[in-house]
Amino acid sequence: MSASTASPDDGRRRLVIDSASEACSAALVEGARIVDFRHETIGRGHAERLVPLIAELADGGRADEILVGCGPGSFAGVRIGVAAARALALGWDVPVRGFSTLALVAAGAAEAIAGAGGALVVMEGGHGQWFVQPFGADLGPCEPVRSMLPEAAVELADALAVGNRAEAFVARRGTGTALPMLPDARAVVHLPAAALFADPSPIYGRAPDAKPMAPA
Repeated sequence: MSASTASPDDGRRRLVIDSASEACSAALVEGARIVDFRHETIGRGHAERLVPLIAELADGGRADEILVGCGPGSFAGVRIGVAAARALALGWDVPVRGFSTLALVAAGAAEAIAGAGGALVVMEGGHGQWFVQPFGADLGPCEPVRSMLPEAAVELADALAVGNRAEAFVARRGTGTALPMLPDARAVVHLPAAALFADPSPIYGRAPDAKPMAPA
């Protein structure tokens, strides 16, 4: 595996988790090798399912480092994933790093994106909006993530759309190719090393639903 990927072949075992979408996904990786994984589309219930799902992995999911998807995505799912990663890192006394869930989706379509010269990741954003972000053939982000109404998002020109709203995006625009995809922890082996960051915290992608009350 190239040193430019998030999973260098240094013999260390990494636990990768993402719960920012309707998928609940966890994998143990050593370099480019998938040691074990669980990937379930559950819609809701990540708080109840994520930790037991990790425990089902080989050696109870125990690893030398934890990598966690920080969103954007479901507000609850993002917080659950980051909190679980931090707690496990503290309990196991191992480092934890984060990555964008949209980058993980792009990594899952690495071959198609390379062939197309880039793609737009389109994911459910809630409140009738989509999270959109273009990625280049090298899987590097071309622009920051945006939360957009569908009628505005379809003005974007990328020919290939990837994600859980890719089909709706292409159907609404009337042109392009859709590659439906959910975040999958196994795709971390294609994630660029630059996509990882220290001190992971939630990436919400839009303003929170609840706002502080104004002073009386």
